[in-house]
Parts: sequence; C-alpha cells; structure tokens
Amino acid sequence: MQKYNNRSEVPEEYKWDLTPFFKNEEEYNKTYTTTLQEVNDLKKYIGCTKDAHKLYEFLHLQYETLVHFEDLYVYAFLKDDEELGKEENIIRKNKAEQLGAMLSNNTSFFEPELLKLSKEEYEALFKSNDKLLEYKALLDKIYRNKDHVLPEREEVIVNELTTAMNHYDDMSSNLLNNEHDYGKVKVDGENVVIATTNYRLLTKNKDENIRKRVYNLFNKKLEQYSSSNASYLNSYVSMNDKLAQIYHFKDSWSQKLFNLNLSDKVFKTLVKTTEEHLDSLHRYFDLKREVLGLDKLKMYDLNLEIAASDKEYTIPEAQELIRKAIKPLGEDYSKKYAKIIDNHYIDYCQYKGKCSGGYSASSLNQDSRILLSFNGNLDSVSTIAHESGHNVHHQYENENNPYQYRFVPSLVAEVASLTNECLLSSYLVSNSQDKEEKLAGIANILEVITSNLFGAVREGKLEQEMYSLVHKGGAITKEFMDKKTKASLKKYYGPAVKIDKYAKNKWITRSHYYMNFYLYSYAICISVASSVASKILAGDQAMLTNYLKFLKCGSDKWPSEAFAILGVNLEDQKVYEDAIKYFDSLITKFKEIYEGEVK
Repeated sequence: MQKYNNRSEVPEEYKWDLTPFFKNEEEYNKTYTTTLQEVNDLKKYIGCTKDAHKLYEFLHLQYETLVHFEDLYVYAFLKDDEELGKEENIIRKNKAEQLGAMLSNNTSFFEPELLKLSKEEYEALFKSNDKLLEYKALLDKIYRNKDHVLPEREEVIVNELTTAMNHYDDMSSNLLNNEHDYGKVKVDGENVVIATTNYRLLTKNKDENIRKRVYNLFNKKLEQYSSSNASYLNSYVSMNDKLAQIYHFKDSWSQKLFNLNLSDKVFKTLVKTTEEHLDSLHRYFDLKREVLGLDKLKMYDLNLEIAASDKEYTIPEAQELIRKAIKPLGEDYSKKYAKIIDNHYIDYCQYKGKCSGGYSASSLNQDSRILLSFNGNLDSVSTIAHESGHNVHHQYENENNPYQYRFVPSLVAEVASLTNECLLSSYLVSNSQDKEEKLAGIANILEVITSNLFGAVREGKLEQEMYSLVHKGGAITKEFMDKKTKASLKKYYGPAVKIDKYAKNKWITRSHYYMNFYLYSYAICISVASSVASKILAGDQAMLTNYLKFLKCGSDKWPSEAFAILGVNLEDQKVYEDAIKYFDSLITKFKEIYEGEVK
C-alpha cells in the first residue's frame, strides 16, 4: 500500500472533489456574503406567527438560508479535516461556525413565538394558508416542545455561549490526531511513524514485538494526557446536562428520548437482552484465541485477524468488490453507488495531519463526501461499504423530500451503512474461491457486530453513567473513566482476554462520547441491518421493496414510524435476540469452513 507523507503527495483521483460545493475561495466568500445578508433578513420576520402568509415566507427563507449555510459549513469542516491545524482551515471553519451562531440567534424569536400560540391559534394557521401544510410535520414537532423552549433573549444567550464553548471534541481530536507524537516503530526495516490513522493496521502485524511496541508507545502517550481528555469530556457532558435542565428536561437522557419520541423501554430492552447473551461474545473471543493459537488474548492482539488472508485490495478492487456485493439491492441503488465513484466523493488516503477514521458528511443540497484512512485491508473495504451506505441513503433522502425533511437521526441512518457491511461479508462467503477470503468475510462481519452491538452497548452504558455522575454533582475524572472502562471490559470480554494496565485507556480515543448518546444507535441499527440483509439475500422481495421505502423516509416520520415500514418494533427483545443468533451462526459457519474444506 502506497504511503504518503502529506496531502500534496496523494494522487488527485484518490481525493474527494469539493468543487460542487465551491469552485474556489472567491466563490466561497461570495456565497458567505450573500448568506450573511439572508441571515440578517431573517430578523425582519419577528412576529410572523401572527400571519400565516408571513410565516410561510419566513420558513421558505429560513430553509433557503440553511441550505447555503450548510454548504459553507460542511465545506469548511471537510477542508479542515484534510489538514488539521492549518491556519486558513481553522479560520474558515471558525468563520462558518460564527455564521451558524448568527443564524441561530436571528431565528431564536421563532420557536418562543410559535409556542405562545394556543392550540386553536396554531391550528388556524393551516386553515389561513394551506401552503403551510408543507411544513406541518416540522411545525408539529416544534410545537410539542411547548414546555421546552426559552424566551427569545434567553435563546440568544444560550446559542452564543454554546457556540463559543462547544469545542471540546475539536480539542480532543486535535490532541489525538495532530499534536501527539506517538513515536516510531521499525517495520520491515523501515521506520514508521505511529499515528491514529495507522494504529489499527500496525497492531494487526504478525510480529508480536511490533504489536506490543506500538501498543505501549501509543498508550504511554495517551496516559500522559488522560487528565486533559477527562477534563474535555467532563466539560462537554456538563454543558449538555446544564442545557437539558435549562430547557426544562430532567436530564440529557430524558431530552434524548423526547427528541426521538421513544420510550426508555427500547434501550432497557436492548441492554438487558445484550447482557443476557454475553456468553456469545465470550464464545467469539474464545474462537479468536483458539485460531490464533494463544493461551490468552492480550489487548494488543485484539486487532489481529482470525482469517489468515493477507490479501491487499487496491482502491479500484475495493470499489468493484462493493459494487458486486450490493447488487441484490437493485439497479437504482447500484447507480447511486456508481455516482459516488464516478464523481470522486471519497477522500481515501492517510497521512499525518489528516483527521483519522471514517465518516460521511452531507449538506441539505449536496451529496455526502466520505473521509477514509484506507490501508488496503478488508477492514478498509468494509468502511467504504459502510460510508457508501450513508451516501446512497442521503441521495434517496434528497430525491424524495423537500429541504425541511432531508435529515434523519442516527438511530435510523446507521441501518443503511451496516446493511452494506453485512452484504459485503455475505458476498465474500458465497462467491470467493479462496478459503481464507471466505473466512475473512465472516471475520469482518463478526468484528462489525462485536463493535456495533456489544461494544456500543458497553460504551453506551458507560456514557449513561458519565451523565448520571455529572447530573448528581460529580465530575468525570481520569480515575473514574479508567475504573469504569476496565470493569466493563472485564465483564464483556470474558476469560479469554487479559485486561492489562493500558486497557483502561480505551475511553480516551472514543470520539463518539462527544456525540451525546450516539452509540446506542449502532447497537439498534446493526440488529435491524442484519435482519434486513439476511432477508434480502434470501430473496424476500417484500423486504427489498420496504427497505428502499425506508431509505426514502425523511424527518417528517419518527424513527418508530420508519422502522415500522420494515416490520420492526424496537421494544421487542426479539429484534436483538435475532441479531445475536445471527452472530452465533456466523461463529458456527466460521468454524465449519476453518476446520473443513471450502464450501
């Protein structure tokens, strides 16, 4: 796999194309100026809720402005992640964030005004101007917040303070991805700089000495700054807890449930069912230990592949493999995937200073762009499949919904990405002529479920404990996070894994803790995705039809309504039991192929 020292060395065909956002800085600045004027014009509509026609004008301008703002912000966000710490990128992103704060401030009058209306006055608006029906689902969701919106001046103060203070995730990311010097390790006679973008790959090396050295150097550096990371996390959680109370919620968790219109039973059922079946996870780690020929799995062994395939995929090979894997989703879906490749929506390559990991980021007006740290292994291919699922989902959303409904919560969004990963692994098992690649396909989806179901529940529970501690007047410290992380790992990993002195550091690199209860979304969505993929592969045309309908849903539907299209009730433990049964069947299938002939 070609290595790059900086962005300028990366071939253009492996960089994302951001010119559909803005062709150059001049166009960006011109759009910024016109959007700034639109933002200021929004203040003219104070009092618009008394006039149904003025209200419609306001909503129309608000979403036109939001479309322009999102293009500005997403572009600035993407450019910053290309080269973290670069002055011009920081300035552009800060400028976009300030514009966002102005947009929030200049529209802060609206919700308090709307919620002052009586039920009769509110319903009369739609009779006075039937064009408002375009926005009714949106307005209904706002109106149900009647007890949770502040007076206009207080809304402005909260927006300004939140914008000024909410940079804890940026500080943590910059520390982890840009400022830390994790040292070097010699691999095949070459000194390799350890970074967050290649850490996972380096800890897959067959040489135990290399894995151990990388693990120790990386964690030694993390530990030096763990108190700082705990401080960032404490400030972020404290901010969210106070904001929830300011908006008259009991706590942040209550606010989350309210915003999703879901009962706590969904999440209690998820956690209870998962923890009742930890023996399945222990069985997986025991399989891993046996295949690798180890008495115990050490923490630096956990990224090792249980399939012996050393196959390295080029970027074109990865693109083609995914194209074949998603074919069961139909011609239209395949065309949307081709658009990702043909239009250079993906930024593939890794180098020091680039944001690590993988994501798909979109605006209301543009298809998403995908950031990767591609290293040629199957895990990287799976990440492309995952993020491409998000991109195609965004395409369906944008095609089938007006601007005001072109977004869905993560609880819905992750189904599209994880379904693709299930399809990829199934394709390899069914079509590869190579035994090790078949095993790699199963091993990949086992890791996906391990991380997204069991791992997400473990960390989601820890996240709830963090919020509970802060809500009760406590503070998140290094000692608290270390203790809770270590205890949860012992419980979930079981007897096959040796929990060492650095295991407690896993919380430090988890960026999802800065996403306010995002982790549970993965656990629910992998449960649904495994069912969707299995049924489509079995030829269930009704499920395929319903899945495509599901992808077209906008935010005018609640998550429970979207899942109902798939025949899923999130309060039913069968949803999660079926996912764990699928996980168990994969372990069994792996053993059959591993111990026998290719089937």
